[in-house]
Amino acid sequence: MTKLPELFGSEVFNDAVMRRRLPKETYEALKKTVEDGKPLDISLANVVANSMKDWAVERGATHYTHWFQPMTGVTAEKHDSFISPRPDGSVIMEFSGKALVQGEPDASSFPSGGLRATFEARGYTAWDPTSYAFIKEGILFIPTAFCSYSGHALDNKTPLLRSMKAIEVQALRVLKLFGSNAKRVYTTTGIEQEYFLVDRETYNKRKDLIYTGRTLFGAPPPKGQDMDIHYFGSIKMRISAYMRELNEELWKVGVLAKTEHNENAPAQHELAPIFMTTNVACDHNQIIMERMRRVAKKHGLTCLLHEKPFADVSGSGKHNNWSMATDEGVNLLDPGKTPEENAQFLLFFCAVIKAVDEDQELLRISVATAGNDHRLGGFEAPPAIVSVYVGEELEAILDAIDTGIHYDKKAVGNLEVGVDILPAFPRDATDRNRTSPFAFTGSRFEFRMPGSSMSVAAPNTVLNCIVAESLCQFADELEGAENFNSALNDLIRRTIREHRRVIFNGNGYDAAWVEEAERRGLVNLPSTADAVPHLMDEKNVAVFKKHGVYSEDELRSRRDIRLDAYCRTIRTEANTMLEMVNVDYIPAVIAYETVLAEAINAKRSAGSAIPYRTESMLLADIAAQNDTLHDSAAALKRLMDGAKGFGPEQNVELARYYRTKVLPEMNEVRKLVDSLELMVGKKFWPFPSTGSLLYRV
Repeated sequence: MTKLPELFGSEVFNDAVMRRRLPKETYEALKKTVEDGKPLDISLANVVANSMKDWAVERGATHYTHWFQPMTGVTAEKHDSFISPRPDGSVIMEFSGKALVQGEPDASSFPSGGLRATFEARGYTAWDPTSYAFIKEGILFIPTAFCSYSGHALDNKTPLLRSMKAIEVQALRVLKLFGSNAKRVYTTTGIEQEYFLVDRETYNKRKDLIYTGRTLFGAPPPKGQDMDIHYFGSIKMRISAYMRELNEELWKVGVLAKTEHNENAPAQHELAPIFMTTNVACDHNQIIMERMRRVAKKHGLTCLLHEKPFADVSGSGKHNNWSMATDEGVNLLDPGKTPEENAQFLLFFCAVIKAVDEDQELLRISVATAGNDHRLGGFEAPPAIVSVYVGEELEAILDAIDTGIHYDKKAVGNLEVGVDILPAFPRDATDRNRTSPFAFTGSRFEFRMPGSSMSVAAPNTVLNCIVAESLCQFADELEGAENFNSALNDLIRRTIREHRRVIFNGNGYDAAWVEEAERRGLVNLPSTADAVPHLMDEKNVAVFKKHGVYSEDELRSRRDIRLDAYCRTIRTEANTMLEMVNVDYIPAVIAYETVLAEAINAKRSAGSAIPYRTESMLLADIAAQNDTLHDSAAALKRLMDGAKGFGPEQNVELARYYRTKVLPEMNEVRKLVDSLELMVGKKFWPFPSTGSLLYRV
């Protein structure tokens, strides 16, 4: 491998490349344009585009693409070559500033949730100069936003950028009151990505994995994640080779892949990058997921990013580590050594607590998908109830502020482990709570609810916007105060008192927490069908409109798209189930029944002294269960036919129908098939077992 410093960013048109290749005045003008957030002048764009093209062509690129993130959860690209014809029949390589700044892909087939008619195909992509262009497999990728002809956001990036501006505006108002000279505030994000790797040959024999991304059937293997021996365990050679190539591919395009390890379940792993500005981190996470899948194929593996690909082991999420920082290098969520005396930290900290409490529904909605519903509350992920973990020290500080009693700082000191040869090391002020959906972990909040397959643009958009609203209310109150310090103290104390209910340091997996959360008045929205309709609640529409993050039409479109995706996902899974049951499982069981019946008849013919009780009992049990399976599959088919009766304006009702009618019957079908798997001879069973998927790598 090339030396890592030389490899890293070698395929990225980053700041160092621009500083070398652009004229000094162009480079400085571009930097100022980006910092000020102003449109790029076309003459400046032409110089940048030509330099970018020359750099890309030198590295073997022949095409460019405006790389964007439509509301599908994945990325989109259309490749155009650099070639332009000449009068003599030859070609030259050209790339204009207009082509860099703006593109016009056909938008007709992307989901819009009613923002435009199907026949209105025009859509525009606009360069996001804060996220560097990069080369991948001979294509220059230019990160862009995507909007409609009418100006509506048709993507996940545009609202995210709007939310980043909103929180910056409000944070600067608050910082000014503390005498800060900061000119910019930006959110930073580090996204830990969990995933499964399975043998590709085995994967290709599973219809459910191919069609839906998860195993719709499969009896639990004799050994699952018992004894937790896979977690942080030694990485297998085949997986290690995959991780090595994945890292190299990511480092080339500037993704700061840092940490890799085995996760809880067999065949489950995790990759974590270093923190980046939020929009760049979201771009990088999309690159990570795409590279994970592609590199896996080269190693005879398949990467599964579904939140719950296997029913009986831990699912996969991505932990969204979020914070705020200024252009002066100050982390606004760093409590320092004496958080009880750090008023600025306490105010920003309280702004987040207030936002999470007041907008629990929005945070839950932001992570709501059919796949994530299987994971949340599944005893390996946080529950669907939103709460905040702050740790013992901060909770004690909040208690002291709330009650007006002097805070007696506990000595955190060093951690002694009782072995003389090991050095003492400083104990963190807070522990970690893996059951908490939203945990403070020292200098940032870790939002643990997002699912492994989803774009994290939406959760970060929501988080930025609701915190911006808290800061806005704080600034409105403090800017008009006669005595700033007195008003500040009153505001912090009142905020803590009013929003203490959302703070919970206990075990989120405990069933008692559900009852306790209800007593506190916290929201429990267990499924996507329960959560997403609340997106259009009056207060939710109001906060997004106030800060210019979503218009009401844009918000409605996202509600409809999410509900439609939920229904489509379950419909695909149910149809896959019916095909597998009717075409594969029932015939396989009948074939085994035939063998048992033939064995019984053969023994009967051989003489009365030969027993066949085992065959008879087994045949009776299997035949009865196969009949029940047939009936249950028929019931599922009737329910699926019933879903066709819902009209296009009944997406909320249809989602609830799938949630309350179809999913329970799907679960019954699965139970019957999984039971039969443990009774039918292996050579008759039509698909590889769950155990072979988890352990054959």
